[in-house]
Amino acid sequence: MTILAVFRSRSETLAFTAALRNLGAPVQAVNTPKEAGVGCGISARFEDGFLPRARRALQAGRYASFAGFMRRSGRSFEYL
Repeated sequence: MTILAVFRSRSETLAFTAALRNLGAPVQAVNTPKEAGVGCGISARFEDGFLPRARRALQAGRYASFAGFMRRSGRSFEYL
């Protein structure tokens, strides 16, 4: 299942994406869905099996703009 890491900062999204890649997770920067309610415009997309690595990447970095994780629910996304 697809997970999005949503940020309020484009630069933090890109830094997080790089950090997650360094942990061996396939991740992409994608458009943030409107359901997120944040304005940065991009999020990090990865599969749910990599969520533990994503949590580690968050703990290791300073991501003040992190808004939360979203999971696909039908045709839209919802916060975990």
